[in-house]
Amino acid sequence: MNRTAYTTPGGRSLQSLLLLLFGLVACGAPEASLDRPNILWISHEDLSPIYGCYGDSYAQTPTIDRLAEKSIRFTQAFSNAPICAPARSTLITGRYAVSLGTQHLRSEIPVPEGMKILPEVLRDAGYYTSNNVKTDYNFDHQGRWDESSSEAHWRKRPEGKPFFSVFNFMMTHEGPTNALRSSDTESLEDFHDPEQAVLPPHLPDSPKMREIWAHMYDLLAVFDREVGRLLAELEADGLLEETIVFVFSDHGNGLPGHKRWLDNAGLQVPFILHVPDKYKHLTSNLSGRVTDHKVGFVDFAPTVIRLAGAEVPDAMEGKSFLGETAEEKEFIFGYRDRADDCYEVSRSVFDGRYLYVRHFMPQLPYYQNALIFNKGGSYEEINRLRALGQLPDPVLQFFAPKPVELLYDLENDPLEQTNLIDHPEVADRVSRLRDELDAWMIRYRDTGLISEGIMMAQAKAAGKSVYEIARDYSSEQFRAILEVAQWVGQVEDPAVLVPYFDAVEPAQRFWSLVALDAYSGEIESVLPGVRRLMDDDMPAVRTKAAEILAKRKNDPQAFAVLEQMLKLEDEVQVLQAAISVRQLGEKAQPLLATIQNEVFPNYSGEIWGRYKSWSYPMFIGMALDQTQINCGVEVDTRR
Repeated sequence: MNRTAYTTPGGRSLQSLLLLLFGLVACGAPEASLDRPNILWISHEDLSPIYGCYGDSYAQTPTIDRLAEKSIRFTQAFSNAPICAPARSTLITGRYAVSLGTQHLRSEIPVPEGMKILPEVLRDAGYYTSNNVKTDYNFDHQGRWDESSSEAHWRKRPEGKPFFSVFNFMMTHEGPTNALRSSDTESLEDFHDPEQAVLPPHLPDSPKMREIWAHMYDLLAVFDREVGRLLAELEADGLLEETIVFVFSDHGNGLPGHKRWLDNAGLQVPFILHVPDKYKHLTSNLSGRVTDHKVGFVDFAPTVIRLAGAEVPDAMEGKSFLGETAEEKEFIFGYRDRADDCYEVSRSVFDGRYLYVRHFMPQLPYYQNALIFNKGGSYEEINRLRALGQLPDPVLQFFAPKPVELLYDLENDPLEQTNLIDHPEVADRVSRLRDELDAWMIRYRDTGLISEGIMMAQAKAAGKSVYEIARDYSSEQFRAILEVAQWVGQVEDPAVLVPYFDAVEPAQRFWSLVALDAYSGEIESVLPGVRRLMDDDMPAVRTKAAEILAKRKNDPQAFAVLEQMLKLEDEVQVLQAAISVRQLGEKAQPLLATIQNEVFPNYSGEIWGRYKSWSYPMFIGMALDQTQINCGVEVDTRR
């Protein structure tokens, strides 16, 4: 493979820049010394820890690798969610997304009035804050930054002000990774050889997949140059010795088995922290260039606030991981909920060696019959090989129902191939992690237990934020909901669910139906209760009851209820119904005329040439498009 010298976009040689960076030659005339550090976040999309400094010999990341030599490399850094919006919501608020209700991919969540996110706290502390450019927080970001735009830069700050600046780079996103556009890597002279790629077992080893894998690394090389560009700008401004730099990804690789998957491949991220000598006292709890200190995205905001010398708001749920007041974390918690139009409620806890995962909707495979899994690139390749009967077993598992519980020993099984959940030698560990996860879900009022449709309906009715709605529940009420949710995948006789059909809490009624949906046996004995729930006062409950009866019994009344739900004005409830209708497969035929003539037109527009907006209308439209495809209708979704 041809390897050539890298230069920064401005023409400076990488070697020259790095000499300047590490003080081997004199910097330009610096600005007056600041009392507090500037803080720069350089983040990128959709990549696991595959930098060269993490031991990946396939990577070409000279800038990041040299930076790591004079920095702290975290070996146990994690996004709390394996997809962008909930990950970013957690990152910027210092609160678990499930606590705020912001865990679903692209939503418009009412948050507590007066809630201050990271840039607002820093702005109050005298910092200039800029974001270039992605937000994707699942709530309104307007007015929360001094500037958030494609032109935002620390150089626009008033003279003498310290800054907190974020630059997020999109070139490594799953879109460019799977698109294989040569224009995305035209700045490179050296490209990764697909023949040298080493694929994980959960991806099929084919020429096309190798090409995608190699292209992903090429895009990382482009990002590496952008890191060099920003460091060169700091150097030109005389700010290298005044700025603490974070370099990290928002979650795992933008490929199947990583992004959207609640496993280590989806959650672990690279994280390099560069601290100039004058600010080393702020990281006094860490020594050396590598640390196994466990950190999650929920901890980033409080850590930055403490670096800036400000007070962390009491409502923030993360903990600072730097300095004399740093707290060692025993556990990292993760969550996966609705992504696009695919529902999941999965939770995880990691203790530094073992990763425990609980699937609350195990009847739904990882690879649902949805547009997002029927698009091009790696998904198209997996679907092609599946049709030919050429998928290896680890990939075929994507299409099967999920285990209710998983336990991986990441020390001995880093690629997560062996589920130890039933192994007697780890029974005590499983029990401990299970209890820790339950306690965490109750302590932070995990809104995934309330469910998206119910939490939004309750917030709208009460005129409150979802966060406040969740805290209207007592710990005992939350525990009672969790107990019903834990029946999913565990029911041997559906009669055990009947008492919950009449529960006061709508979330209990909802989860009793999910548990019934996951039960594959005969349900005749409980049908009267299910039919009664099609008249429930909560739309999400009515929708789920109707889905079960349409799917299992082809019940005309169930189709009438689903049609009614699709015609509601509340987009969140319509999305619930559209997803349920998609789950019917070809049995949704009786609803086609309503979908085509009355429902889809309300959500059509110019996004992707099909949908009205990037939020609920897009996912409603995607679910309805797949429903039509399931029923044999040709729909052009390739734009």
